Amino acid sequence: MENLICSNVSQRQRRPVRPSCLTAPMRLSIVSSLLAIAFSLVGAPMLHAQYPEYPRQIGEYQSLASKALPKWVKFDVELRSRVEYQSAMNLIPNEHDAYDLTRVRGGAQIRATHWASLYVQFQDAHALALPAPNRAANMWDTFDLRQGYLDLHHRNVTFVAGRQELRYGDERVIGVSDWTNIGRTWDGFLLRIGNQRSKNKLDLFTTSVVSVYPRSLDTHGAGLTFHGAVGTITTPLPKTTVQPFLFVRTAPRVKSQQGIYGEEHRFTPGIIFMREQKSGLDYEITATLQRGIYSNDAIRAGSAIVKVGYTSDSLPLNPHIGFEYDYATGNPRHNPNRMSTNDQLYPSNHNAFGLVDLFGFQNLEQLRGSLDLTPAKDLSVFLQTGSLRVATAGDGIYNAAGTLLVNGPLPGRGIGTELDASLKYLYTKSFIVDAGIGHFFPGQAIKQNGSTTPFTIAYFGLTYRFRIE
Repeated sequence: MENLICSNVSQRQRRPVRPSCLTAPMRLSIVSSLLAIAFSLVGAPMLHAQYPEYPRQIGEYQSLASKALPKWVKFDVELRSRVEYQSAMNLIPNEHDAYDLTRVRGGAQIRATHWASLYVQFQDAHALALPAPNRAANMWDTFDLRQGYLDLHHRNVTFVAGRQELRYGDERVIGVSDWTNIGRTWDGFLLRIGNQRSKNKLDLFTTSVVSVYPRSLDTHGAGLTFHGAVGTITTPLPKTTVQPFLFVRTAPRVKSQQGIYGEEHRFTPGIIFMREQKSGLDYEITATLQRGIYSNDAIRAGSAIVKVGYTSDSLPLNPHIGFEYDYATGNPRHNPNRMSTNDQLYPSNHNAFGLVDLFGFQNLEQLRGSLDLTPAKDLSVFLQTGSLRVATAGDGIYNAAGTLLVNGPLPGRGIGTELDASLKYLYTKSFIVDAGIGHFFPGQAIKQNGSTTPFTIAYFGLTYRFRIE
């Protein structure tokens, strides 16, 4: 399951922290990061390119040439700092926090031959000004191995072995959750048939998700427990692709609704239809089914995501209007031997259900509208509103990690509504600025938990990337 989104801290009760308390280490980190980035940007050319929506990686690495390095070695570095403020954290009144999430990633690629290369990447992440009891596991990790793999390739066939990323579609089912301070990787093996120029591709993998241990080395569980097959097919329709997939997850010991321990074997077949273009109509449809066994319970679940948008390049600000409908099944508990709650697997959930990042894609229904404006080629302003309900009142409300936030049965289906505003700005190819604010109004279903206080999150982030070669 995905760790809590980094803007959400531990569910434990915590003492209030004054929102204005930016400590000396936090201020020093912010100032030093700004100075380092500003120094690196002196004389850098301006870039005119729109910042696409999350979760796509935006911008490029600034290339810094070094004659001392051999041609077969490259180094890359990413620096990121994001200041966040939250009120009524986890919908608890008078719980306020302001903190700085810092992250440094550094990688080295060694290309031994034209058919083999090795990549290693470290990560060092911290949550400054946030007391230790309040830090979620995905907020901090002291100097750890994030990626490390051997890449063997010949013509249209690639084999990757080691710790690596998995990204498919818009990452609503499988993604790296890069908004979190730690992100997500997998240990295992991947076979890819096809390359970037191929019209049709196939990925086959057998892996295990890496668990984060902030004070020790990150490791995966025993054995390889997550497997998949993902195809990418180019259709006759312009700019339209289809991705059929099958994901299989196993667990050696789970507890059924009757309290019986056994194995989990969850099969998730699905399909993604995508049409992307700079102007005119765009859409994306993702549908999944889930079948299998959960100890002595039968798994019967599924989900659907429908997004439709339209971009006008003839109007000022190049507006893009979007509409979205999301549905993930819940468990009405009519059948004691059936598990009907959709399992979100390993998504990049940030902003899928609002900037507050409180909820996961389980027992959930959402209607959302958005407006994306482009005041300049390197600036994007995003406005959105969404209404959230549970799919069935017999089940509970799940958080971004996919664990229960409010137990069911619930008095009603309304979770709440949200209003968000955010902007993304590319100062150069390698320097990205983003900021936003989101406000959530609790509904009847979540008020059962005593969460009657509206919730606000605000953030300001800087990212800089460079490569030495």
